[in-house]
Amino acid sequence: MKRKDDHIKFALRCKSDYNSFDDVQLEHSSLPKYNLEEIDLSTNFAGHNFKFPFFINAMTGGSEAGKNINEKLAKIANECEILLVTGSYSAALKNKDDDSFKIVRKNNKNLLLATNIGIDKDFTSGQIAIKELNPIFLQIHINLMQELIMPEGSRNFNEWESNLGDFVKNIKVPLILKEVGFGMDSKTIEKAIELGIKTVDISGRGGTNFAYIENMRRKNHFEYLNDWGKTTVQALLDAKKFDGKVEIVASGGVRNPLDVIKCLVLGASGVGISGTILKFLSEYSTDEIIEILNSWKHECKMIMCALNAKNLNELKNVKYYLYGKTLEYYKNL
Repeated sequence: MKRKDDHIKFALRCKSDYNSFDDVQLEHSSLPKYNLEEIDLSTNFAGHNFKFPFFINAMTGGSEAGKNINEKLAKIANECEILLVTGSYSAALKNKDDDSFKIVRKNNKNLLLATNIGIDKDFTSGQIAIKELNPIFLQIHINLMQELIMPEGSRNFNEWESNLGDFVKNIKVPLILKEVGFGMDSKTIEKAIELGIKTVDISGRGGTNFAYIENMRRKNHFEYLNDWGKTTVQALLDAKKFDGKVEIVASGGVRNPLDVIKCLVLGASGVGISGTILKFLSEYSTDEIIEILNSWKHECKMIMCALNAKNLNELKNVKYYLYGKTLEYYKNL
């Protein structure tokens, strides 16, 4: 499918001049309490225990290029013992011969797998995706600005809320409501909680930019919308008011283990990575990426040790400082 391949092509070209994680400084401790081997990276969200707090978030599927990427991602995730979330399963619903999603199970029987579907679909589409892939949870993505800019995008949105309610009522696996890089707003989180959603991925601006991607796909560009939405750190700061009411997963512009730790300090229970992994695929072999991500585990422990945090609960007590645009935003919350 040309659209899916366009997304991959322009995602690789996408570069952000500003990343909100650079506006966050963590206060370290010069006198540590724990040995490095005592640091525990395990976490729990969407009804599942995970050994590591970062995972490969939804990217692609629905084309031969997407199939090739998914096959590599599955091997990487399986070898690293981390979660993989496939791209939107909607593409497979349109083509019964599509095997760009099922490929992930082929040689990876123990793979931690979740999948994704758009909120514009009804719950029966989610049931098909679950039957086909047997995921540990289902992401439901919301992508309003992408749809508005996308030349062939939807223009009908008044059923999204009722669709979400139907997903909650009829889908048996855990659900995560996921933004796609525009930063989930507080009112949406409130409505999600009201409808019964227990986990949200706030997915902020700073990484893969679907406004930019869709603008690159159309003749008359709306470049002035390329900075639409909230950054990942802004969305995390907004979501703090919902602590104890909903689980927060963070994604959007995560470049390295320090960004992962900053997300966890700011309240996330898990951290999704997409754009960085896609760029790794364009630069390194599968085995090299496995080595990189295994190193990330060690590096996360190093940073936690330097913060005097033995586990993710203790990370949430780490003091942090805000600077620049993020500080100005925080002052106006």
